[in-house]
Amino acid sequence: MSDPLLSISPIDGRYQEQTAPLREWFSEFAYIRFRVRVEIAYLLFLSCRLGKPRPLTDAEQERLQRVADSFSLPEALRVHELESLTRHDVKALELFLREQFQAAGLHDLIPWIHFSLTSEDVNSTAQAWALLESRQRVILPALDLLLSRLTALAREHAALPMPARTHGQIAVPTTFGKEIAVFLARLQPLRRALADHRFQAHWSGAVGNFNAAVAAFPETDWPAFARDFLASLGLEWHPCATQILPYENWLEYFSHLYRVNTVLLDLVQDLWRYISDGYLHLRVVQQEVGSSTMPQKVNPIDFENAEGNLGLANALIEHYQRKLPISRLQRDLSDSTVRRTFGVMFGHTLVAWQAILRGLERLQVQPTVMEQALEAHWEMVAEGAQTILRAAGYAEAYDWLKTLTRGQVLTPAAYQQWVESLPVAAEVKERLLSLSPKTFTGLAEQLARAVTDGRPPAHEPFDSH
Repeated sequence: MSDPLLSISPIDGRYQEQTAPLREWFSEFAYIRFRVRVEIAYLLFLSCRLGKPRPLTDAEQERLQRVADSFSLPEALRVHELESLTRHDVKALELFLREQFQAAGLHDLIPWIHFSLTSEDVNSTAQAWALLESRQRVILPALDLLLSRLTALAREHAALPMPARTHGQIAVPTTFGKEIAVFLARLQPLRRALADHRFQAHWSGAVGNFNAAVAAFPETDWPAFARDFLASLGLEWHPCATQILPYENWLEYFSHLYRVNTVLLDLVQDLWRYISDGYLHLRVVQQEVGSSTMPQKVNPIDFENAEGNLGLANALIEHYQRKLPISRLQRDLSDSTVRRTFGVMFGHTLVAWQAILRGLERLQVQPTVMEQALEAHWEMVAEGAQTILRAAGYAEAYDWLKTLTRGQVLTPAAYQQWVESLPVAAEVKERLLSLSPKTFTGLAEQLARAVTDGRPPAHEPFDSH
C-alpha cells in the first residue's frame, strides 16, 4: 500500500516527490515528533528556569534531549498503538514518554511529564514550531527561487517593447520586462510579510488561566514563564486565551500566503495569454507530447497545473479563515481535523510554485512577434499624440485622435500623413513624428530596472531638440 499509485491524494501520490520536503513538518509522524520535542523542551526549561522537579545533570539533560532528537517511525507507531487504547493522542504521547523515561533511568521525572498542561499547549506549540521551521526551510527558499527567476526575466527584457492592453484591447506600448516587474513588485512586500511573521502559541492550561500551575506553585510568575519558554523556541505567547489558541495570528500568515498565490495566479494567466498571442513560446522538449492527436501542440501545461493547484491551496486557506476563528467556547475539537490539512495546503502551494518555475525556465520570448504587433497597430500612439497636442494648447486634440483611431487600425503611413495635415507648429509636428509604437514606452524600462534592482525609479528628462 506504500506505492504512490495507490494514494488517494495526489499530494502523496502523483506529486509525492515535489511535496516530500513537507513531510518533515506536516506528516502525522512530524506532528507526533514535534509534540515530543515540545514536552522535552518544557521539562528542560522547568528544570533550568524553576529548578523543578530538580536541577538536572548534563548527562540527564543529554538523555532527555536524545528522546526528542532520536524519535523514529517505530516509536511513532508505538504512540499510535497507545492511542488505539486511549483514543487521545496527547495522552498516548504521555504514556510513550513514561516508557522512554523508565528505560532511560529517569524515573523521578515521570510525574512531571505534561505537568500542569493541556493538550492544546503542546499541540499549538508543536504546530507553530512546524510552521516556523517549514517557512525557513521550505516555503521561503521555494518562493525565493521564483522571485529570482522573475527578477532575471524582468531585468533581461526591461527594454523590450510590446503592446499592452486595457479591457483586453490594444492600448499603448509597454515593455515585457516591465510587465513581469509588476508581479515582482507585488510579490516582494508579501515575501517580507511572510518572513517577518511571528508565530504565536497557546501556553496557559486547560481554560487559559494557568489554574493547575498556580495551584501547584502559586509563587511562580507563570505568564513570564510561558512567554520566555515559547521565546526559547522562536515563538510568541498569546496572552489571553481559553483552551485553544485564538487563530488570528496563524490566519494572518496564511493570508500573506493566500495573496502570494493570488498574485501568482494572475501571473500564470497572463503568461498563458502571452503564449496564446505568440509573444512567448515554450522550448520544445523532443520526447514530450502535446496532444494525443495533434502532434504540433506545445501546451502551457505547467502554468495550467499551477493555476489548478493555486486554486486548491487558496480554497483550503479560505476554509481556515472561515472555520478556525469559530469554536464552541473556544474548544470543541472541530479545529483539530482542519489543522491536520495544513500540509495539504502547503503541498498544493509547493506543487504550483514548482510548476511555475518549470514553465518560466522553458519560456522563450519572441521579440519579432512583439515588433510585428506594434507595427500593425500605430493607433497605440494616439494617447501620446493627443497629449502632445494638448500640451501645445490644442483643445481639440482628443477629438482629432478619436476621429482618426477609434475602432480603426492605423498604419505608419496614415499616421504620418495625418500629422503633416495638422494645422500646428513645426516643432509640434516634429515631436508627433518622433512617436512610434516601439519608442512610446514611457518609463517602462526604468520602472522595471528599479524593481529588479530594489531601488526607487529615476528618470532623466530627454532633450527633444
